[in-house]
Amino acid sequence: MDQPSLYDDDIVTWAEQQASTLRALARRPDLSNILDWENVAEEIESVGRSQISAVEQQLLQTLIHVLKYMSAPRAQSTRSWRVEVIAFHAAARRAYAPGMRRRIDWDWIWKTARLQAEASLQMYDDHLVAGLPDRMPFTPDELVAESFTMDWALERLAATLNRPTDHH
Repeated sequence: MDQPSLYDDDIVTWAEQQASTLRALARRPDLSNILDWENVAEEIESVGRSQISAVEQQLLQTLIHVLKYMSAPRAQSTRSWRVEVIAFHAAARRAYAPGMRRRIDWDWIWKTARLQAEASLQMYDDHLVAGLPDRMPFTPDELVAESFTMDWALERLAATLNRPTDHH
């Protein structure tokens, strides 16, 4: 294997390369048709997609808790929200690989975080803070940085209120 560490370092890119290689092999007439090349390639690609989905879900949960804290800083759950931001962010950082950057729907994460935070807050007669940007206010690098913290995110969001954003 030319890149023995790619599987460990960037499974998404590895899966795409492996699937592409299998599809190329499937076009060779001298190889057996016993192997279901296309479905094997798709299964390998699904490994990469599931890793992307896992990172998206961890980042989504991170942002939901940041938004809830910003919107209801006196809520009883603020301590658990801080702990959960640390845990979800750490899990996202651990699973994130550079090959995911262009495949993650960053604006979907932001919009979904806003919707879910609002729904959660409404259960307790709270509401999402007004003036949040429509688009993701953090760059991908900021979201997966080791330096990302609840306090940093809150400050950054406060600075974006009522301002359009065009990050990433």
